[in-house]
Amino acid sequence: MSFELETATVASDNLRRVAIDPVSRVEGHGKVTILLDEHNKVHQVRLHIVEFRGFERFIQGRPYWEVPVMVQRLCGICPVSHHLAASKALDVIVGADRLTPTAEKMRRLMHYGQILQSHALHFFHLSSPDLLFGFDSEVSRRSIVGVAEKYPDIARKGILLRKYGQEVIRHTAGKRVHGTGSVPGGVNKSLSGAERAELLKDAYQMIAWSRDAVRIIKELHEQNPALYDSFGTFPSNFMGMVAPDGSLDLYHGVLRAKDAAGRILFDHVDYQTYDTLITEEVKPWSYMKFPYFTSMGPEQGWYKVGPLARVQNCDSIPTPFAEHERRELVAYAGGKPMHATLGFHWARMIEMLFAAETIKALLHDDDIEGTDLVVTGERRREGVGVIEAPRGTLFHHYQVGDDDLVTMANLIVSTTNNNQAMNSAVREVAKQYLDGKEITEGLLNHIEVAIRAYDPCLSCATHALGKMPLEVTLLDAEGQMLDRKYKS
Repeated sequence: MSFELETATVASDNLRRVAIDPVSRVEGHGKVTILLDEHNKVHQVRLHIVEFRGFERFIQGRPYWEVPVMVQRLCGICPVSHHLAASKALDVIVGADRLTPTAEKMRRLMHYGQILQSHALHFFHLSSPDLLFGFDSEVSRRSIVGVAEKYPDIARKGILLRKYGQEVIRHTAGKRVHGTGSVPGGVNKSLSGAERAELLKDAYQMIAWSRDAVRIIKELHEQNPALYDSFGTFPSNFMGMVAPDGSLDLYHGVLRAKDAAGRILFDHVDYQTYDTLITEEVKPWSYMKFPYFTSMGPEQGWYKVGPLARVQNCDSIPTPFAEHERRELVAYAGGKPMHATLGFHWARMIEMLFAAETIKALLHDDDIEGTDLVVTGERRREGVGVIEAPRGTLFHHYQVGDDDLVTMANLIVSTTNNNQAMNSAVREVAKQYLDGKEITEGLLNHIEVAIRAYDPCLSCATHALGKMPLEVTLLDAEGQMLDRKYKS
């Protein structure tokens, strides 16, 4: 199948911009356009997501019990998140108000395995080349291969951390990718004694290596605060899920949001009512929606989700090493919210440590070998499931008819929640580093670094190893193209 990209220019107040007519089903593809005046001053920068997902439509008409397996095909890197969010929504529909201890803990184990492997993949494989070598370093070095050559111990730990997370998923979901372990009302398997022993054997090593990863990113911040504190920095609201006591919980809890100064906007909100809090705005230049807090409006109500939001949204982390590191991050920021885009990496490694500690604790719990796996109750027609996916808060919302067929599906994926924040990060980086005339490979990589900090799955597409398709077009005030660079 071939695709055509049509560009047009639109005049406005002596400014020119490139408008993109999106094509459907272009996965993992981004384009940045830059609006300039006659002095080459940047007035507008946009990250265009020219893609179309049809999942909400073709889920309709399918039996509800197929959904937890179907929706995993949204993504090859975080299918567990969709698997569990859908299962949690369908728990409500089948009346499973309280899962059995075995089902609850098996799902949590699966989820924290997902957090561990995804965070390890992003940090070590995709982001560490920029962080360790520099954003303007030689292109050939900026890859996991370059990291393995220069820092073999770091690369080895990253690979094995991800492998361990995948093994946790395999033992809980049935296979590493697109498993079937979670079902409406519970799970279809528990751990055997042999599986439990196999995972416990390496659990403490994973905690140690996760602590090393936090140390690496923390030292990078401390060694170069001028870069890490200012790169793509902008204030925003942030949102995430917390446990009822305010501690960090990536599997289940209530919704909490804070403003840019750290003041509570709402708290202890049942996520079944999420649609009373959030509106999804549609803009003509992107297939990805722009969510915002309804009460604040689209200009003031957009927000961040994901590791940096979560680690600062909670009151504490319920594992000792991760809580210590959370306090270190808070102290570094002077007790105020950190809004630095590169701070996502620090928070992400704290969450990876939290996941490793949680996996160890769950493996010591005898309930994960239990046999009581599924519950049901009073049948309902509608349910919402929310989970903190690696990239941020993930919403699954379904309605089901009396014939057990899905009649409505709405998904707000993590990257969608971060859409406006990513656009703001790209704009800030362009203002900081664009010289107004020439686009260099280094500039492209600075823009990619800002986008990559959010670990986006564009339409929940899989990661691209060592590259992200990206096009930047630079126009002058008369609409004449000064330069165009495409990086595949």
